[in-house]
Amino acid sequence: QVQLVESGGGLVQPGGSLRLSCAASGRTFSNYAMGWFRQAPGKEREFVAVIARRGSSILFADLVKGRFTISRDNAKNTVYLQMNSLKPEDTAVYYCAAGATMTLPSSKYAYDYWGQGTQVTVSS
Repeated sequence: QVQLVESGGGLVQPGGSLRLSCAASGRTFSNYAMGWFRQAPGKEREFVAVIARRGSSILFADLVKGRFTISRDNAKNTVYLQMNSLKPEDTAVYYCAAGATMTLPSSKYAYDYWGQGTQVTVSS
């Protein structure tokens, strides 16, 4: 089992920034690709970004490319999502997920463990 706990969400004005963190416990963190997804009210959960097990490869959704960055610290069992130039349409609950894979999956079905989510609201 892997337990994931997100933090760092909140209310931010358009154009602002937030940094989300996801702390993992349980099994060996570096054995898992780590992804971020988001879900807005009435919408499907959508892929945001993923980082490979050792942090050597990264993939972003087109909607966030150039604005968001993802990183991980395997010594701290933590993955981060830095979100810049935030827009109202970025408003959603953000989830981190762990997948026991060597690839960079964008499908939510490829992930084995999920956090409870953290709310991000972008509004003036």
